[in-house]
Amino acid sequence: MIKLSSKIIIPIAVAISVIVTAGIMYAIGFEQEPQIVEVPTPEIVYVDKSASEFFEGTNDIKQISSQEELVSILEASSLFGGGFYDTRSIRTMVVAESAMFDSVESVAVSAPQAEFKSDDGGSDYSTTNVQVENVDEPDYLKNDSKYVYIVSRNTLSIIDAYPAEDARLILKIALDIESQYIQNMFLNKDRLVIFYNGQSDEEIIPQFDFIPRPSYNPVTHALIVDVSDKENPTILKDYSIDGHFRDARMIGDYAYFVTNNHINHQNPRLPIIMEDSVRIMTPDAFYFDNVEEFSNFNTLTAIDIFGDTINSETFLMGYSGTFYVSENNFYLTYQQNMPFGYYENSSRDRFYDVIVPLLPNDIQDEIKSIQNDSSLNSSEQWVKISELMQNSYNEMSKTDKEELFEKIREALNEYDAKIQEENRKTIIHKISIDEDKIEYVAKGTVPGRLLNQFSMDESGDRFRVATTIEYYIQHEGTIRSNAVYVLDEQLNIVGELEDIAPDESIFSSRFMGDRLYLVTFEQIDPFFVIDLSKDTPKILGELKIPGFSNYLHPFDEDHVIGIGRDTKVDENDRVQQLGVKVALFNVADVSNPKVLDDFVIGDRSSHSEAQYNHKAFFFDKSRNVLSIPISGDSDRLEHITSKMFAPEYNRWSGFYVFDVDSTNGFSIKGTITHSDSDSRYYGMGDARTFYIDDVLYTASQGYLKMNSFENLEEINTIKLENTGKFIDYLEEPMMEVEPVR
Repeated sequence: MIKLSSKIIIPIAVAISVIVTAGIMYAIGFEQEPQIVEVPTPEIVYVDKSASEFFEGTNDIKQISSQEELVSILEASSLFGGGFYDTRSIRTMVVAESAMFDSVESVAVSAPQAEFKSDDGGSDYSTTNVQVENVDEPDYLKNDSKYVYIVSRNTLSIIDAYPAEDARLILKIALDIESQYIQNMFLNKDRLVIFYNGQSDEEIIPQFDFIPRPSYNPVTHALIVDVSDKENPTILKDYSIDGHFRDARMIGDYAYFVTNNHINHQNPRLPIIMEDSVRIMTPDAFYFDNVEEFSNFNTLTAIDIFGDTINSETFLMGYSGTFYVSENNFYLTYQQNMPFGYYENSSRDRFYDVIVPLLPNDIQDEIKSIQNDSSLNSSEQWVKISELMQNSYNEMSKTDKEELFEKIREALNEYDAKIQEENRKTIIHKISIDEDKIEYVAKGTVPGRLLNQFSMDESGDRFRVATTIEYYIQHEGTIRSNAVYVLDEQLNIVGELEDIAPDESIFSSRFMGDRLYLVTFEQIDPFFVIDLSKDTPKILGELKIPGFSNYLHPFDEDHVIGIGRDTKVDENDRVQQLGVKVALFNVADVSNPKVLDDFVIGDRSSHSEAQYNHKAFFFDKSRNVLSIPISGDSDRLEHITSKMFAPEYNRWSGFYVFDVDSTNGFSIKGTITHSDSDSRYYGMGDARTFYIDDVLYTASQGYLKMNSFENLEEINTIKLENTGKFIDYLEEPMMEVEPVR
């Protein structure tokens, strides 16, 4: 593996305005003779510049101590991005913004917790399907043993859902907010936490102007709502944090959420936290001492939903992507962003490091002599080198020249592959969480890219990651493989398994204890069982079947459920996708995994949100019942008990419900129709299933339906959209807030 230079001096390509009458450039192609083309070109001079005191190459995390220091750090890091912007406007803002930097310590004020009562709710109920036990994930629908809460667009609906026979809509109110698409909410006893994106309304004076102008920046609102009185919910807190909402988790009584704020280099400032439009704190801010272009603040905030405690830290880094959260740690990941100019320097390096050593020795000596001639600028050097190489090629026989070009091609492919492997990595930041305590722990990198949150897992003091590694090589195309890495507490790689399923990509993965179940796909579905009991992963077994799984879910210790698509390869060797497929894998014999049973629904017109959103997947082990949402052409679906569908679209939407056991596999229990008989077609984009006692509840954009677990007989239905009724508005109460001193 080629190791990139870790020097502090960063080579930066600086374009200098020098008039060149006729710079001579040429391109060498492997398929044809070199041709000389005359084009005017600016002189490119590579200048070594120290990246300043802020970047010493240690990769350590450092705290940003002031607004002035933030500006200096961004100016220094701008070298990595090749950005040349006027910093005078930044300097003019420093004095005004510096007052905002003083952090307000998080204050823990004891508040009485609401005593939660079930209000004669059911004795057993299900909640959101999550990845990690005791770590809740946000969703648009939440329920307890009696009530269902739904946020949709800008409305909040509360439904008294138990007993099902008497279920009714208690309240539907429109929230007076900018956002029209609320999708994320937590429920904890009689508290809701509702997240939505809004924008700040500030004024700034543009450079060299005197009139304040409006400045609109994205903010994330976190509303804490008391719903103990179902007909009169009350907003207790309205926190706003700079940046777009990225993701959230709830552990105990604390909600943790990440916001992502793109840096405005003309007017940079640290994120701030407001409560009811009053600034309450500026999070402690950190950056990383490494060669990387900073583009975003990623802010992790913790709030106690039953008290007044709030804490937050923000990190200057790249755009955060996938998250994994355990009960103790928050992992933020993103794709590595190489500095601007890196590939320009790399092309120069690959010429001198790879091509020149393969040329005849006398040509190498002359090229070195030209390169060391300080009286020539880089363009003049290249003209002489190109003429020298051209003359050398003309003196070679056709066979010798072809052999030389083939050697150069192979060497360049090997060099490019190693360089791209080294620089197409995922960066992982580990942050410990314990109620309101947030502490940065470590940074690590792994080759390749992540598919989603299920590509990661924490087990004891080990963090496991599954990635797809892919890069493009000239004349060979895309090179692709997959890998599994084991990292220690400081995110150092301590074990790896690489080159899994070459030429394929990861389509789904699921870590379960000491095993990883991995599905890759190109034409068939290789299902891998991988041992993680030791730091060095190893493949225990492999199964190849048509189709692929997008999501894997545990059934028991010896079985795994997969949902994806069936496929076939046509006469032209092309893969055709068929219907939605559920499969039950038997992994009791890890060296010989098998498909116990599968079930294909419809044809290529069929879709299921559960393929891509685990919250739409429902499985109850106590009853061995599986429910998945399906939409498809009505004449292509079997087992649908009702032919109700939108005539204009000929589409049916609803839920397929199965009994599942480890002996016989899948047995269709029935279907629940959610499509309407009129021309309106809601689709199944927000489909969810849950239960309270012996009632199976299914929700879509249009309906909440209640059916008997025993035989799926319909008990009740509540229409959620277009009810024709007035919508009440919730008046937010005025709150007394002490000014921050």
